[in-house]
Amino acid sequence: MVVTALPLWSQLPVLPPSPQRISYPQLIASMLTLLRQERLLQVRGMLALLMFAAFNIFWSALVLPLSAPPYGFSHTVIGAFGLVGVAGALAASRAGRWADRGYAQRTSAFALLALLLAWWPLSLMDASLWALVVGIVLLDLGGQALHVTNQSLIFRARPEAHSRLVALYMLFYALGSGMGAFSTTLTYAYAGWQGVCMLGAAVRLLALLLWWITRRVATPE
Repeated sequence: MVVTALPLWSQLPVLPPSPQRISYPQLIASMLTLLRQERLLQVRGMLALLMFAAFNIFWSALVLPLSAPPYGFSHTVIGAFGLVGVAGALAASRAGRWADRGYAQRTSAFALLALLLAWWPLSLMDASLWALVVGIVLLDLGGQALHVTNQSLIFRARPEAHSRLVALYMLFYALGSGMGAFSTTLTYAYAGWQGVCMLGAAVRLLALLLWWITRRVATPE
């Protein structure tokens, strides 16, 4: 964390303090007002909730089959599979630029399709660990692209309220994380890895349908 803090301290711009002083209760109330008023935040927040729910469905369940026979991997080895996702994250680095150029809907569609498609190779993990690797790359590619696109649209709508928008946006993430972790353990207990993959694909399909229904209502393009 210290090593990460050094370049941030030297490179981040110094912003002037806000001239508006409000109390903490007023701050929380203003966030609730933002959540109620901003249709774009509601839609993109729900997409983030579903996206992170599916992420946790995958990562919370992955340790269960990989730590059991015939693999018997340690938690360290299983966690190392997360490094595979770096390739997908790097490939998604241009998503923000595409969104800023007016291609947010196309980028969202591509990201959601990649997230849905990822569950096919993930479901083939029993046959090949290479399929698992391909699925992780697609998962991170779509997730990072959608995350960056969401932020680009939300921050553009209310640039004076970035910090509060970040807090509200991450609230959706936290809710999705808990829902995904809770649902995947129950699903794995009753239906195994294939059931987990079906659950993840269903959540991704729901996100794709939500985007399709709201694509013209909540996009400031």
